[in-house]
Amino acid sequence: MSSPGDFEVIRDPLWNNIRVDAEALAVLDSGPFQRLRYIRQLGHAFLVYPGATHTRFEHALGAYHLARRTIGLLQERGELDGIEYDEIVLIRLAALLHDIGHYPFSHALEEAGLPSHEALAREHLRHDDLARVLQRTGIEDIERRLVALITGTSESPLLGLVSGSLDLDKIEYLTRDARMCGVPYGTVDVDRLIHSITLVPNFDSQTVAVHEKGVSALESLLFAKYQMYRNVYWHHAVRSATAMFKRLVRSTLDNGDLEVNWIARSTDEALMEALHNLPNAPLAYRLKRRQLYKRVLDLAAGSLAPDAGAWISDDPGLVARAEDRLAIEMGLAPGDVLLDFPKKPEMLSVQLPVRTRSGNVEVLGAERGVDWLGIQQVSQDLHNNARRLRVFAATTCKIDMSQLMSLVERSGTEVEADLEHGRELLKSRS
Repeated sequence: MSSPGDFEVIRDPLWNNIRVDAEALAVLDSGPFQRLRYIRQLGHAFLVYPGATHTRFEHALGAYHLARRTIGLLQERGELDGIEYDEIVLIRLAALLHDIGHYPFSHALEEAGLPSHEALAREHLRHDDLARVLQRTGIEDIERRLVALITGTSESPLLGLVSGSLDLDKIEYLTRDARMCGVPYGTVDVDRLIHSITLVPNFDSQTVAVHEKGVSALESLLFAKYQMYRNVYWHHAVRSATAMFKRLVRSTLDNGDLEVNWIARSTDEALMEALHNLPNAPLAYRLKRRQLYKRVLDLAAGSLAPDAGAWISDDPGLVARAEDRLAIEMGLAPGDVLLDFPKKPEMLSVQLPVRTRSGNVEVLGAERGVDWLGIQQVSQDLHNNARRLRVFAATTCKIDMSQLMSLVERSGTEVEADLEHGRELLKSRS
């Protein structure tokens, strides 16, 4: 067992030297955490940005590093004097373990209707290998408390460092993703942000906040997030690969070829190998060879009615049935047309206290604080600009716009009813 003075230093291309303390060293060596070495941070983005092969393992180490730095700064200012040491250790561990439940290929499988990776955290924390390590810390009720921090339900005054508008996860992944993709979009003033993090009163406790002098750095974080979604995460070719992958996995689950529990414990390569070995999986072959579906339609969300296409991101099963109906109407085979309309309404949302230079506390995102960040005023417009309704097809073809818009502008209930009517009509004719 490691002694409290034990530590290792890991060299990282983004943060240089990352010191890993005793309680985290054993976590790194556990099976569930080592699995993260084999899960790419950005899913299929490497098919567009060749450098985007960095992993959840690296990102988790970076989040841990930022947690250690931030906690150190708060301790230097005496802001953690009333907080127990166990709580501080828990925050560092939660930063390290916040992605422990992640599926292969980033968030694609959650979009495909599988449970969120936060919801799976408990299962991975209960793995014998990791559970033994955590119990050795001697922290009471450690599993429950870590899950609460990871899922954002903890009452810890330091929760905002792990889950919130200014959590260290966002700072880390935006900075790392931009560096590894080789793009200038994710520029964040990290040092200014971290030095601006503070604690303010919150009823009978405290909560994470930002000092007024860090508001401009926070604005840079929000705009970097918009730019990364616009140019990297929602790049049309990345979304084509993601749509193909989602359709492939859902069909294998529906056919009983794979199980959700196995997928949740798998890695990128293990899952792709399993999919590639299925007897009839042309999408797996196309993904492996980067033979992506072509973009035949691309519309900004702002050009659509406010609620148009909501069901496309909310009901994967309905989407698959609508895709096949659309494919047949276009003279293509079922599975040859894919709809994609991702959403991230909280992309630029902020609910965060600000300590003003005069010592008062105001809340960003609240009515009184809305003028603090100019970006908040245009957040919906920026989201609608980054968000695109796209139709991908296995081969270059033309699409009937009136036909598509008639489909997209209906509610999910109306689309379901129309598809059911079509099925009944076919039955009556056969």
